[in-house]
Formats: sequence, structure tokens, C-alpha cells
Amino acid sequence: MTQNTIYKKAYAKVNLALDVTGVRDNGYHDVRMVMQNLDLYDELRFEVVDEPLSEAVRYSINIESNVTGIPTDERNLIYKAVKLLFDEYDISSTINIYLEKNIPVEAGMAGGSTDAAAALHAVNELYSLGLSVDRLMELGVKLGADVPFCVLGRTALSEGIGEILTEIPCLPPCHVLVAKPAVGVSTAMVYKALDSKPIEQHPDVDGMVEAMRQQRLDAVAQLMGNVLERVTIPMHPVIDDIKNAMLEQGALNAMMSGSGPTVYGIYEDEEGAQAALRAIEKMQLADKLYVTRPIG
Repeated sequence: MTQNTIYKKAYAKVNLALDVTGVRDNGYHDVRMVMQNLDLYDELRFEVVDEPLSEAVRYSINIESNVTGIPTDERNLIYKAVKLLFDEYDISSTINIYLEKNIPVEAGMAGGSTDAAAALHAVNELYSLGLSVDRLMELGVKLGADVPFCVLGRTALSEGIGEILTEIPCLPPCHVLVAKPAVGVSTAMVYKALDSKPIEQHPDVDGMVEAMRQQRLDAVAQLMGNVLERVTIPMHPVIDDIKNAMLEQGALNAMMSGSGPTVYGIYEDEEGAQAALRAIEKMQLADKLYVTRPIG
């Protein structure tokens, strides 16, 4: 019988600005990013199971999902997050996890990182660890650069390798069209290609932070920038096609999120975003399309 069950929503993110400022000796990249959550989320159920474990097995982490092809073993970031806390705090237990996946996979929207963050929060609560958000973020960076932001769950400026976060106001009220083309992108490959030549143009991250603080949607749109576009777009020109289609359909601006291939466009009203969705759907540029809004 289950002792405890917790449900968590794990929200997708987009980058309003993404700059890479250097590479460390260990291969990690120094970044400056403005990160924004969207009201598009995965749903997770965590159940602690009251059953004895054999002496040879200290814990059992079992993951199921509605999406086939997602690894459910130690390759999964949810598994890694649970294992990290079980090892760190010497927990012996069986936990069953069900993942309802709604965020596109390999999309540059932190789908894996946000699920890992939800797992850190869930284990902290289920086992009464009493860990602060700062401590969870400190542990989360071991899992990936986006995990601390996802643990925080607030609009933020992200610096260092993703572990230095400064909360800023949420994106002003608007509607966001998200379009994921039917291609996959390897983040590692994108960063490797980025390192092969100097970055000539950097986004104005400080200007973006100020525009967010002033709640000026027009200035936010004007300052959107992502240095990874120059690497990913030549690999997948459909990204540029989607951007242009969004702009033609009235977006204030459109940009690739993260390492791609997802593109998002900012619209002042829902009707405009929905009309753009229908147009891009008709053009068959993307296989996953959503109209959502910023939260956080």
C-alpha cells in the first residue's frame, strides 16, 4: 500500500535572451540567459510504496510514461534526481513515478530539466528532508545547467553555468505561440559547433533585464536574442522558416529557444497567436504547436 502520493506540474521554459560568454576547462559553458516559464507543463505522480527491499537492493526507482521512447532507467533525469537525493541522504525506499509528458522532447524547452526539478521537490516533501530551495538548486546543477532555474520556478537572469539566479519580473501579459518542428537537436553538438569560431554578436542581456523590470513588452521583443541560432539554423533551416512565418503572422518577434529546434513567437492577443498557429499548421512547418502564456 502507498504511504504517500504527490502530484507535481513541471513547466516548460523559453529563453528570452541567451548569451554564451566563455568555456571552462571542464567543458561547461558560462552563460547569461533570461529564462521564462510558460503555462505548458508535464504532470508527474510520485508514490512511496511501503514494501520491504532485499538486503542487496537499497532503493527501487520505477518510472512509467505516456510517451514511448523516453528512457525510464538511470538515463532519465527524473531517475537521476531521485537517486541523487537517495544517495545524498541515505534513503532506502521504493518509489513509483508516472510521467505524463506534454512538453516536446529534445525541444530546447528544458523538458527533462523541469521534470528533474519536480522530482527534487517531490522527494524533499515525501521524505520530509526539509531542504531549502537554495539547497535543491545547489544539488540540481549537478544534473544540468537548466535544473536550478526549474527548481526556482520563477522568471530569472541565469549566470555562471546556470547556478547563479537573480529573480526578475515575469514577462508582461501576452500570448506565446510555440512551434516544434519534426527534427531533433543535440545540445552537446550545438555547443561544440559554437566553440569552433568566435561569437561576433551578443544579445543585450542587461537591456532585456531592464525591459522586464520596466514591463515593456515592445522593448522585450526588440531585445530577444540567442547566440545558438547561428549554429542550429544552418543545421535545420526550417527553424528560420517558422520564425519568418510567425513574423509574417504578426508576432512582435520570434526566436529559437535554447539549442532548438523549438521556435516561439510573442503576440499581444490570443486571436493573433491562434491565427498564426493555423497558418503554420497549414504550411506543415511544425508537428507540435501550442498557444500558451508566460507564468512566474
